[in-house]
Amino acid sequence: MSDKFFFKGRKTPKPKHESYGYNTKREVKIGTAESPLALTVTTAEREAEVRQIVADNKLVAVITVDPEQSEDIVQLEGLLNKPQTTRFEKTPNRNDPCVCGSGKKYKKCCG
Repeated sequence: MSDKFFFKGRKTPKPKHESYGYNTKREVKIGTAESPLALTVTTAEREAEVRQIVADNKLVAVITVDPEQSEDIVQLEGLLNKPQTTRFEKTPNRNDPCVCGSGKKYKKCCG
């Protein structure tokens, strides 16, 4: 077997899995079968509503009905109300047509 490092007297090191796209330190997403949501509701009617919301969003949850405890669906609300990334429109280059619609170049009109 020829090794590209044969002249230094060592064998080729084992490849790092991260460099090939394997995520060896993966965190389990909450709301999946491996890590279901833990939700607590007070009534059976509310359980049906929450179960429908979970099914609509293709999540997995363990819902407990307990009239003595207060309702706890914080994990579900956190998943449903993720903040959206703000996107900004790119400013036109100097020689692009102006965005105001005048037909002039940006540098001669609004720039």
